[in-house]
Amino acid sequence: MGEKTLLFDYFGKTLEAGELVCKEGDPGDTMYIIQQGKVKITKHIGGKEHILAVLGKGEFFGEMALVTRIKRTATVITLSTVEVLEFDRRGFIDLIKKNAQIALNIIDKLCRRLHNANLKLQHLVPRYDKGLIALSLYYAYKGQGTELDELKLDDTLEEISIDLDLPKQRVTEIINEFEKQGIVLIKGDQMILHDESKLYAITERI
Repeated sequence: MGEKTLLFDYFGKTLEAGELVCKEGDPGDTMYIIQQGKVKITKHIGGKEHILAVLGKGEFFGEMALVTRIKRTATVITLSTVEVLEFDRRGFIDLIKKNAQIALNIIDKLCRRLHNANLKLQHLVPRYDKGLIALSLYYAYKGQGTELDELKLDDTLEEISIDLDLPKQRVTEIINEFEKQGIVLIKGDQMILHDESKLYAITERI
């Protein structure tokens, strides 16, 4: 029995055409690697649904649920009968421990995907600085790998300024707005997340 057959026996799942795999905004704790068939990735932007990508054999989706454990950032619907490998966090970690090449392939595709997504989003909607900064903050808090909702203020301002290609002064102004709204608390060089739900609500307006 080959490695692919063994993987499908353990992690395989068959989905019919038109099936909703996951929905934007829903919680999730699994990712998928497509073995056969195609899916479309959609996202609501500016009140309209936009197709971000059509993925086929060898592609993957849902990885954000494993990496950051946040809500689904897009909706995925099958375009045909689809065979996928479905992994939770533990299963995926075990897989990449046994096959480093899989991890390298995923990193490479993630980098390409992020680049293409950024280009598309730039053409789809006007720039909304407040929402983009809120999204950057949300990911920064969720991705620090600890239970403490604290970030170094100056370092965070610098990183967001560079990532979003915004003047640091503009980032500072919006962070100060967040403080006035009770979203964050600033104590010295520490920025503490006070109201996660308000911060996430701003990201949903992007």
